[in-house]
Amino acid sequence: MSVQVALPSGDVSVSTAWERPEGESRGAVAIAHGAGAGMDHPFLVGFAAGLRDRGFTTVRFNFPYVEAGRRMPGPAAHAILTWRAVVSAIRADADGASGPVWACGKSYGGRMASMAVAEGLEVDGLVYLGYPLHPPGKPEKPRIEHLPAVRPAQLFVEGTNDPFIQPVQQLEQAVAACQDARIAWIEGGGHSFEVKGRKRPADEVGASLAPLVAEFIDERGRSATGE
Repeated sequence: MSVQVALPSGDVSVSTAWERPEGESRGAVAIAHGAGAGMDHPFLVGFAAGLRDRGFTTVRFNFPYVEAGRRMPGPAAHAILTWRAVVSAIRADADGASGPVWACGKSYGGRMASMAVAEGLEVDGLVYLGYPLHPPGKPEKPRIEHLPAVRPAQLFVEGTNDPFIQPVQQLEQAVAACQDARIAWIEGGGHSFEVKGRKRPADEVGASLAPLVAEFIDERGRSATGE
């Protein structure tokens, strides 16, 4: 399935992998890739499968630059428009129209989701799988200006050894300035949640994060309904 994205230069189609759980869906999670890999990276495939095992519809998708065969991300505005188009498509679907819609992204994809929501995109919450707080080794260049404008709940899933968030206190301060956010630490994890001395396939690593993400979504759902 593809989704049409209206870019300033004209409409483009982006690929999506729209996969539903067995039985009734508990909601939809849109999943964006990081800067250096598309939606079919094993990490994202495994993560999505783990969420479906817990009853969620998952929608992985590509950004336009990946569809065009380029390695470097295009303008942030293009990614934001893509997020808007994907969420709109989910809400137009029978499952998406009736259930919660969460935005989730690996690194760059999560940051683009946060920017889209800060600019008005409506979702029930956001999950970042390794938020790229700053370029590695450049903590003086944080990417946080928009985060306080994000109103929905945010979960930052972060490895304690991720070079994109060192020193970790900088991330903790940024999250503390958000309206509704918390961090889930993965001890020893790097930017892709690899742990030194523990070799695991990327799909297994991704799947291992699904339970804590599903738990956070469930918790926020109970809070929203007053349970």
